[in-house]
Amino acid sequence: MTLACLVTMGVTASLGVWQLGRADQKMGLQNAIDRQMALPPLDVDGLLGMSPLDGVIHRSARLRGTWEARATVFLDNRSMGGQAGFHVVTPLRLAGSDARVLVVRGWVPRDFQDRTRVPRVPTPEDEVLVEGRLAPPPSRYYELGDPGQGVIRQNIEVAAFSRETGLALLDLSLLQTGETDDGLRREWPKIAADVHKHYGYAAQWFGLCALAGILYVWFQFIQPRRRRRTT
Repeated sequence: MTLACLVTMGVTASLGVWQLGRADQKMGLQNAIDRQMALPPLDVDGLLGMSPLDGVIHRSARLRGTWEARATVFLDNRSMGGQAGFHVVTPLRLAGSDARVLVVRGWVPRDFQDRTRVPRVPTPEDEVLVEGRLAPPPSRYYELGDPGQGVIRQNIEVAAFSRETGLALLDLSLLQTGETDDGLRREWPKIAADVHKHYGYAAQWFGLCALAGILYVWFQFIQPRRRRRTT
């Protein structure tokens, strides 16, 4: 019993300490994200002058360029506000450069009467100024079989899409923000490292550790004494 109690308390206490360590890591990540978001917005020259591009993730940007409307795709099974729809993604050719960046322009609901129908999204032909937050390439969702090359697709992979379209794409994306008259919704979730759940897990493990110690003292010492007093 003593050995079992010691093992149980040791394991649960170690897991509690590990969760506190994870919380510290997430706090450091959150602080790094907050510092990035507090930096001045990048323009085209600032973005193209950064190396590696990992250093610009979560920074805001104000990029001038022209839309590659022919390469617009609709990422399926993306929800917003509990409603199913598409994320509209269009490459933006950066002004004064041959480089393009994938812009997640916003969200539109899908047509449940005709699942192959996509809405018309106004896309100016002239140079535009696009504001947003730099992010990794669009997140991948689970898919069955060949992802295909149609207008509607489940995922978009930068290297493969670059070969498919012949466009030189940077290995990142821009989540467009701000209000425009294109009818797209841009209610992007706030970036958070979710530190509090690790504190909750740590409290649970430390609570189990304390419970194991209390039960051991009760059954090994207190309850036997009470029995001796009653006999």
